[in-house]
Amino acid sequence: VQGRVGIFVAASRRSEFPTETERLLLQVATNQAAIALQEARRIVQWVQEQMTQELRRSAFYLAEGQRLAHSGSWSFTPTLICDYWSQELYQILGFDPAKGIPTIADYLHIVHPEDREVVEGTINQMVAEGIGCDVKKRIIRADGELRVIRCVGTPVHENGVVTRFIGTLMDITDQERLTQELRRREAYLAEAQRLSQTGSFGWNLSSGEILWSEETFRIFEYDRATNPTLQLVLQRVHPEDKALVQQLIDRASQDGKDFDLEYRLLMPGGSIKHLHVVAHAIRDELGQIEFVGAVTDITATKRAERRIQQDERELRQLIDFVPQHILVARPDGTRLYANQGTLEYHGMTLQEVQAEDFYARVLHPDDLRRVLDERQGGISSGTSWEAEARLLRKDGKYRWFLIRSNPLRDEQGRIVRRCITATDIDDRKQAEEKVQRENVALREEIDKASMFEEIVGSSEALRKVLLQVAKVAPTDSTVLIMGETGTGKELIARAIHKRSRRSSRAFVSVNCAAIPQSLIASELFGHEKGAFTGALQRRLGRFELAEGGTIFLDEIGDLPGDTQNTLLRVLQEREFERVGGTQSIRADVRVIAATNRDLKSAMANGSFRRDLFYRLNVFPIEIPSLRERQEDIPVLVKYFMDRYASKAGKTIRGVNKKSLELLQSYPWPGNIRELQNVIERSVIVCETENL
Repeated sequence: VQGRVGIFVAASRRSEFPTETERLLLQVATNQAAIALQEARRIVQWVQEQMTQELRRSAFYLAEGQRLAHSGSWSFTPTLICDYWSQELYQILGFDPAKGIPTIADYLHIVHPEDREVVEGTINQMVAEGIGCDVKKRIIRADGELRVIRCVGTPVHENGVVTRFIGTLMDITDQERLTQELRRREAYLAEAQRLSQTGSFGWNLSSGEILWSEETFRIFEYDRATNPTLQLVLQRVHPEDKALVQQLIDRASQDGKDFDLEYRLLMPGGSIKHLHVVAHAIRDELGQIEFVGAVTDITATKRAERRIQQDERELRQLIDFVPQHILVARPDGTRLYANQGTLEYHGMTLQEVQAEDFYARVLHPDDLRRVLDERQGGISSGTSWEAEARLLRKDGKYRWFLIRSNPLRDEQGRIVRRCITATDIDDRKQAEEKVQRENVALREEIDKASMFEEIVGSSEALRKVLLQVAKVAPTDSTVLIMGETGTGKELIARAIHKRSRRSSRAFVSVNCAAIPQSLIASELFGHEKGAFTGALQRRLGRFELAEGGTIFLDEIGDLPGDTQNTLLRVLQEREFERVGGTQSIRADVRVIAATNRDLKSAMANGSFRRDLFYRLNVFPIEIPSLRERQEDIPVLVKYFMDRYASKAGKTIRGVNKKSLELLQSYPWPGNIRELQNVIERSVIVCETENL
């Protein structure tokens, strides 16, 4: 034995005690007692260690279970002192374990203000009456997060006295959200069924159990507390339909297949309802069949169909006397009826008109795709549509017709039929084509005569420019016209437009230098109502006014930077937006720009965008100044002299030689415009027949 573990005492009345033998026996007994005591201590220590480990393991399992279940445990005394909080409880409620167990006041502080009074009253009632609790409440954690919790507690009694209250607290936020979402969806479904007059049901073949939605009870006019059965269903079925419904029930019970049926109900008040029932069979994990289906009240639809059938009979008698071609079709376009005029024109029977290939047989091949696209668009959108097309007559000839299709609606606004009419417009189309041919020929003659009527001169420099105009005009390319002030840049732009395929559309001219920079974007691209102060209504810009035609941007070098960006987008993507607007507008416009500035210098100093210049400079035309074409001055002088003399009512026969030489020697910094003004002023002051 290591160490002293106690004292072993032996006593005897004999004086010779202890003898040597007794001493040895006492020593052996002492050692055995010490060994036994030490072994007992070791066993007790081992048992304590095992119990401690088991306790720790149980505490770990409890904490882990609470963490996974997101629930915590608590305890407080009847004096409202909290003496235990589990680790998970700190996590749920957002308290710091390092700061110790919170008080009841700390706990009440995080309870939602709307729930605080109820929670405090529940705690006081527990203490006062020695009862448990089961409450749901909201808390606001220190981090501001709102959570929903459920708290369940019970009192602990010792010798008939409540010594403490213990319980659990669970975070049920996610479950609460799911519950609310489920209720919301159920409410949406019930409202949808009510609006569509469609109920739902379930029918378990094995148990015979039937479940109805709220709307199904309303359709059958049974009280919500009624337990639905097949007998209750059959009680409502119209006598004439009862055998059919019973046959369907028997067949469904036997083969467990989907079913779809329309039948009538005879209600207690004598009214009749028409129902459409459709059901789908499903099997559960045990292989048992259950039908899930929908029942729709189609009474109003049936009533409308009967009215329509009566109206159709009357309508057919009337439209047979109408000279137009008339077709009546379902909302999906299926043809139901054709009047006599249609049948006689095509030489067809009603069955041939109702056939799928009807349109392919009667429409001209060049018109077929276009008309079918218009028809499908009208059917899809539920709107009217019209198209001009050629229809085949029974003698093999085509005639032009204006085809119109209009939806016919009932009192609820639902489309129940479509009426298609075809009016013969062949004579009008022939006349239009004749006028169009004559107009084209006349326009070509006018263009040949007037294309260059205001461009006067025959110098080599001018002829070079006109040759460029003739080449670029038939294309749709962007043109950049460069030249000094007064050289006639707009005349060249107009000549390009007249010779182009856009000549029948607008030519819109814009002087970029004459419009304030704050208004240039609105002028070019338009603006929406309220886009800026004074924008009282929507205004179309010059680009929209020039749609399909040509826009001439004079003095392009004076455009501000932001407007240059928008113009670049028009040239690149062929679209723009009005000032203050968000909708993109397509721009089918040819752009011709002009400038008297050196755009390369403007690019160098950053006042003009390089990418915009390259977009504009697709086909540059340089117009010569008047001093570079002095040989044209006599012709120009005569042209302007005759023009202004005629306006002034004067007879001027010519210009004296000295004056003409003087005009040819002058450098004309203002070019043709300056020459024009000089001649106009001279005509005004001239008092003889010589200028």
